[in-house]
Amino acid sequence: MFAMNAVAPKQRQIAEPRIDHYEDTGCEVSATCFDCPLPRCKFDDMEWFYKYRRLGRYLHMASVIHSEGLSIPEAAERFSVTQRTVFRVLKRCREAMRELTPVEAAVFASLAA
Repeated sequence: MFAMNAVAPKQRQIAEPRIDHYEDTGCEVSATCFDCPLPRCKFDDMEWFYKYRRLGRYLHMASVIHSEGLSIPEAAERFSVTQRTVFRVLKRCREAMRELTPVEAAVFASLAA
């Protein structure tokens, strides 16, 4: 029969554990990472954070519009946007309130203030 040249598998070297010093400095949302109310870390997914920070601005606009009883033209003038943008903001807020918990909505609205 044929002789097979068996090659012994290479032994994996076990790496030393990586020890990094981590300083929990937090961010503008929370003073420490462990107390952060966000469902994700802003540093892990910046695009997600920017999307919800923008939503926070929209929630802030909507709350001002409703609390002061502003009409669409008044709101557009107050926030220096077009009337179409005011309609878009109000629509996005209605859609977002179905997805966000009240705690998340409050956190993102506080980022806009």
